[in-house]
Amino acid sequence: MPDFAARRTMMVDTQVRPSDVTKFPIIDAMLSIPREDFVPTAQREAAYVGENLELERQRVILEPRTLAKMLDALDISRNELVLDVGSALGYSAAVIARMAEAVVAVEEDEALVAEAQEALNIAGIDNVIMHSGALAQGAPQHGPYDVIVVQGGVSRFPDELSEQLKDGGRVACLFVKGALGEVRIGRKQNDVITWRMSFNAGAPVLPGFEEEIAFQF
Repeated sequence: MPDFAARRTMMVDTQVRPSDVTKFPIIDAMLSIPREDFVPTAQREAAYVGENLELERQRVILEPRTLAKMLDALDISRNELVLDVGSALGYSAAVIARMAEAVVAVEEDEALVAEAQEALNIAGIDNVIMHSGALAQGAPQHGPYDVIVVQGGVSRFPDELSEQLKDGGRVACLFVKGALGEVRIGRKQNDVITWRMSFNAGAPVLPGFEEEIAFQF
């Protein structure tokens, strides 16, 4: 029987802390949430490796380092509502739920939604709403949000999501161009999001976040 608790501690000590992530709420959440329960059953053995875990259809569960550094840059507070886009089996939502007041997790694959809900229930996490729908559409009925986190690559940040972010709110996105990617942190002021580069990372572009192709005549 694998000692997942020991692997969890090793993940934090070798992947998270060395990436200059030291905020207690992030460390505590990543030590507390059993990542192996939020990955496909066949990948439980690989739950704590330091790379993205591949799912079907160009989807991944982001590597622990990437998620931790995103959360570090966003500095989520206990009174904030967070939109977690592309949460797959719910790991990122579970981690964020320990820092925020509540999380709305969007996933367009209904089978993933059902599995995520079950995993969250087993973990005793009751401040996450699983929302089934197109990732790029978000969940406007539960917003606006203090923070938005996108769990995968994007070529563009959709207007629909921008509209769901509160003025003064923050967003973390992994912008991908070719094989390269960089996580940017955005802050919304007067209906405009201003982005700054935070760190390099990689992931496939999520469905609905591809570059829009302009028609040429």
